[in-house]
Amino acid sequence: MTTAALRPVYFLSDSTGITAETLGNTLLTQFPVDNFDRVTIPFITTAEQARSVVRTIDGLAATGPQPLVFSTAVSSEIRQILAGCKGVIVDLIGTHVGVLEQALGAPASGEPGRAHGLGNAARYQSRMAAVEYAMEHDDGQSLRALEKAQVILVAPSRCGKTPTTMYLALQHGIFAANFPLVDEDFQHDGLPKPLRPFVSKCFGLSSNPLRLSQIRTERRPSSPYASLRQCGFELRSAEQLYVSHRIPYLNSATVSVEEMAATILQRMNLKH
Repeated sequence: MTTAALRPVYFLSDSTGITAETLGNTLLTQFPVDNFDRVTIPFITTAEQARSVVRTIDGLAATGPQPLVFSTAVSSEIRQILAGCKGVIVDLIGTHVGVLEQALGAPASGEPGRAHGLGNAARYQSRMAAVEYAMEHDDGQSLRALEKAQVILVAPSRCGKTPTTMYLALQHGIFAANFPLVDEDFQHDGLPKPLRPFVSKCFGLSSNPLRLSQIRTERRPSSPYASLRQCGFELRSAEQLYVSHRIPYLNSATVSVEEMAATILQRMNLKH
């Protein structure tokens, strides 16, 4: 029995490639297959670089499954060269540029790097300040300037607080802190004292006991901390705390960081 060859998927960009990866992978999730060999090639900034990529793709097309090619190149010259490849090209920028030029009555700049670079200096600086804030206020390490937080994620250990606050900061410029719930917090019905003035900014995360136990076991195998019983106790207690203080929360067990961030932005009515 032979194994089907992996289908090459290329994410191409004259900038970082982040947008090509994000949009391309989003499109691929709509299909019930995952036999892909993904390759990202960023910073294709010259015609020769573009032709080199085309030669690679054409070589693969001649010997195996036709490559899928997602491109976010904004340079018209680069787009034209890439469009000549023998892969299945999905031009995620060029398809829409003409429509927007007509609607806005102005030509596109054709400058790469504006989506993730320094094109908007104020927005970039805001995101970097938010990242610094999230790092300082990770896992309750600092209580300084909590009043500046736009949201404070509250949860037992390993429910996804840190990656979610970092994503909110880096992608959306949100000032997000996070605070752990530990055994002593469940000895009474009140919120941890540092959070009490900021209950309106709190958002809770939960999980399911089995998933949390699996994650904690990777960190501390065969420990009480990772036991199914302890995980179940902490999650039940945390959810009771959220309900009693009217703190919105979600179960992070089967939800991606991107989905958690979007939910938090919506439910907390955060502007970014």
